[in-house]
Amino acid sequence: MSKKYLMGVDVGTQSAKVVISDLDGNIVCEGRKALRKMDIPAPQLAEHPDDDLWDALKIAFKRVMARFNDEIGCNVHDIMAMGICIIRCCRALLKKNGELAYPVIDWMDKRLNTPYEYHAAYGDVRYVTTSSGYITHRLTGEFKDTCANYIGNWPMDDDTLDWSTSNDIIKQYNVPREMLFDVVRPGDILGYVTAEAADLLGVPAGMPVVATAHDKAVEALGAGLLASGIGLISLGTYIGALVHGRENLQDPQNFWSFQASVPGRYLYECIGVRRGMWTVSWFCDQFGKGIINEARNRGESIEELFNREAEKIPPGCEGLLTVHDWAPPVDAVYRKGVMFGFDGRHTRAHIYRSILEGIAFTVKNHMDKMNQELNTPIKHLIVSGGGANSNLFMRILADVFGVTTCRNQMKDSAAVGCVINAGMAVGVFNSYEEAVEKMVRRDDQFSPNLENTKFYNQLNEKVYRHANRYFDPILKELALLVD
Repeated sequence: MSKKYLMGVDVGTQSAKVVISDLDGNIVCEGRKALRKMDIPAPQLAEHPDDDLWDALKIAFKRVMARFNDEIGCNVHDIMAMGICIIRCCRALLKKNGELAYPVIDWMDKRLNTPYEYHAAYGDVRYVTTSSGYITHRLTGEFKDTCANYIGNWPMDDDTLDWSTSNDIIKQYNVPREMLFDVVRPGDILGYVTAEAADLLGVPAGMPVVATAHDKAVEALGAGLLASGIGLISLGTYIGALVHGRENLQDPQNFWSFQASVPGRYLYECIGVRRGMWTVSWFCDQFGKGIINEARNRGESIEELFNREAEKIPPGCEGLLTVHDWAPPVDAVYRKGVMFGFDGRHTRAHIYRSILEGIAFTVKNHMDKMNQELNTPIKHLIVSGGGANSNLFMRILADVFGVTTCRNQMKDSAAVGCVINAGMAVGVFNSYEEAVEKMVRRDDQFSPNLENTKFYNQLNEKVYRHANRYFDPILKELALLVD
């Protein structure tokens, strides 16, 4: 019998990725394609240009299949199923034939803070769905989506895992049922790859396409987040912090209760850091140009060079602090990113480390409120995403939180979560627990330096927690002048 494989399709804010894994959790090959720069037609608007999600995904598919077929010499018909995970909190407006009526509206766009409202610029809109619903249609021709990617202004019932039947709720969200896709649960089959999509992508026609959840939930599954007392920090463009739950808690004060990628289970997610790792990329892009040759001569990336330099900077960056509001929260749109405490000692390495410490402080403060409300302290942290490759960042997180922090061998956990959901759909695994044990592989652990933890606690309690209270008044005045 030939060896069998599963495929994971992961489209984030910055890139599209397709991975192929064997049934023992070994990633055989992958293909990536960066997304284009976001269109910003006006302040606080954000759109994916043209048909960028699908265009990037087509290239990622072609790259992974070329490696799978030509370099490794495997048979495409041995891929049993694909699980798909596409950026959450986006809105896709489709024509009757399933094509885009308007570019996909990104999660950073202020229009998604309110229920859907038709504008003439949208053109002929027949369906209102998510990014995952749109990609599902492109792959299968079906008008179906996962029930677990409807976060925010949608008439989704998170208890029944289906659309609400309340006329009041449907009216509140302003999308009639006939404009919505049918939904299935994570681990269920959405449809099968059409002949047209198969020709475009190089995969077999008829391959099952499997529902997952929203991207952070899929990442949590792929990171192995199934037990109480364990927290996940997802280092993406949006940095999220999550813990596992068993029930859909109503009206929590310091977190949201979302559907998990395990059907019938839930995740609790506190406020995160908008444009979190984007801020790191921004710094490297803006301040790394002058040291490209230096990095190349050392055989390093810009990030690796900054990490190495910043490791020599003491905790607290000798008084330099960064407050992460590059994308302001909905309830304080006047806020902006702030760096303060500069003096003559500070270098580019101080700024870089300060950005990382600011992320850690922000996440911890939000996570502390969530954990206190749940009455469940965090005993261990898992960190996923590309930022987990940084030993410096892993040590900062361990020291700020004061708990052992680990990363997995596969840092991009969403792809692993996709593979697990796909495997459940076609009977590869008997349970999600079995799948996690087989597919998720732990890597390095970082124990906290207790002296650093003590110092970070003092810095956070005495200074960082109070920064917004003091900066808000002046930032409000600034917004009146420049926004």
